[in-house]
Amino acid sequence: MNIKKKKGGEGGANWMDTYGDMVTLLLCFFVLLYSMSTIDEKKWQMIVMSFNPNVTSVPAQSIPQGPVGSNSSGGGPGDAPTEDQMEEILEEMYLALQDYISENDMSSSVAVTNGDGYVFLTFRDAVFFGPNSSVLLDEGKDVLREVAPMFLNAQEYIQEIRVMGHTAREIATQPNSPAFDRTLSANRAAGVGTFLQEQGIDGAKVITVGYGEWRPIDNNTSSEGRAHNRRVEIMVTGMELEEKLQSGLQQYETVVDDARTEIQKEWGLDPQ
Repeated sequence: MNIKKKKGGEGGANWMDTYGDMVTLLLCFFVLLYSMSTIDEKKWQMIVMSFNPNVTSVPAQSIPQGPVGSNSSGGGPGDAPTEDQMEEILEEMYLALQDYISENDMSSSVAVTNGDGYVFLTFRDAVFFGPNSSVLLDEGKDVLREVAPMFLNAQEYIQEIRVMGHTAREIATQPNSPAFDRTLSANRAAGVGTFLQEQGIDGAKVITVGYGEWRPIDNNTSSEGRAHNRRVEIMVTGMELEEKLQSGLQQYETVVDDARTEIQKEWGLDPQ
């Protein structure tokens, strides 16, 4: 009697092929997730210590090195600049501006000071503008062409470049016409800010403000005092300063006032 064997077929192992494909796809999926992930050093330490409570610290070399953009404190490409880097760059800018002012014998018309996270420049109005004009002089453009590269070299570390225009009272005992006063100072600040932007400065970092006659650094009773008050100021602030000034405008104005005080001392001015 012939016993027919049931055909088991060769498809019995087909499920293993499907399973293997699925595992391979899952592996690819997790590799893709890892490639897009960032590794936080503190969180990694917490994970390791949760599995082994006896571990008190995790050696740095045991922490997986994530892709560019990792949150570990390596200071690699793509990381935010550190405070030390920012301070060093701003100090280099300050020294370069000092050298430029000294080499061109401009100390009577341009002054620069610096502080924690900022560089502050003051230009007498005659550097940039004619009387009652907001049109940049060619000589003023030449000055800005020399200054702009110093800003550009530090642009990565700069939070803001604030350009502030100021006027002076024409008559010591009588305020200026508000419309003319505010417009002139605002247009002068805008003219300087626009020219800086045309030199390649990121427009998102440039802010222009016109204060009119209301932020004097000298008296308005003499022609020399009024000449000092007619000016353009540029305040360059580093990335970290924004965090230090979280209380807002009042604290920012305090920093600006401190910088103006240093300029007054340098020029020997008395606003009283």
